[in-house]
Amino acid sequence: MTKKIRLAALMLSFLGFPLSCGEGDSGSSEMPLEASKIAFSSDRGGYTGIYVMNADGTNPTVLTNDTPRRDQNPSWSPDGTQIAFASGIECSNAFCSEIYVMNADGTNQMNITNDASGKNYSPSWSPDGTQIAFATNRNNTAEIYVMNADGTNQTRLTNALGADVSPSWSPDGTQIAFQAGRGDMYEIYVMNADGTSQMNITNDESGNDFFPSWSPDGTQIAFYSDRDGNQEIYVMNADGTNQARLTNDASWLDYHPSWSPDGTRITFCSTRDRDNSQVYVMNADGTNQTNITNDASNDDCSPSWSPMLTP
Repeated sequence: MTKKIRLAALMLSFLGFPLSCGEGDSGSSEMPLEASKIAFSSDRGGYTGIYVMNADGTNPTVLTNDTPRRDQNPSWSPDGTQIAFASGIECSNAFCSEIYVMNADGTNQMNITNDASGKNYSPSWSPDGTQIAFATNRNNTAEIYVMNADGTNQTRLTNALGADVSPSWSPDGTQIAFQAGRGDMYEIYVMNADGTSQMNITNDESGNDFFPSWSPDGTQIAFYSDRDGNQEIYVMNADGTNQARLTNDASWLDYHPSWSPDGTRITFCSTRDRDNSQVYVMNADGTNQTNITNDASNDDCSPSWSPMLTP
């Protein structure tokens, strides 16, 4: 239990609150991957805001600047026209956050949870764009909820003693993967989209498994784990079989994977080049790991790859 609590404290202190990125994004494979974008959070402007950049890291553009609030967890809508994100502020010796939705250019920012009682974070769009799954601790423990894309009909899907966070919708819309702290370690679970048939698919007692991200074709799930003594990116089949390590950087942390819309690459966060986090991209087999933010002074993290966008 001690290890799980220590890792949870590290995550909260380093990132502010649990993060998630959008899964289930889809787009035309006939367009080049360069026609997509990567949204991410950064404190490079003296505040934590949502930025968007080209898939190669060029042209970073700020979308939100609502200091003293911290904006994180960007998640693209399946059609690429909107971004959901979590926006939080210190309140009553805690960190209170809400789910917002905005246009992809940063306009029309709207609070859709309107829940002042707790933290709402980790939004993930359904592949048909009609719903958003998210995590909240409004009932004193973190659970997965789902709501309509306008914030109506907020419905609880999980009800466990441990924390259930970081939902990721399967591309066909039938299942949701999530991170669950129901035992001594965090594990990756999968459930039906209505919350039924919850199943542990990592079953690895040697370490903690975090932050699932479903591949666009639905056959694989990326996640990160400390099972080998350091946080690294892993991938497995959607049923939990064939778990394989993609990164191997023993000195620093690799975390928060998000698939490209064509499934050929994965973006993730890493602290390997310096004490602050940066956004990296690698091939889906772990090769060609490349820093695309290269910002020496600030933290860039929680990347979310868009569907294919019109160039």
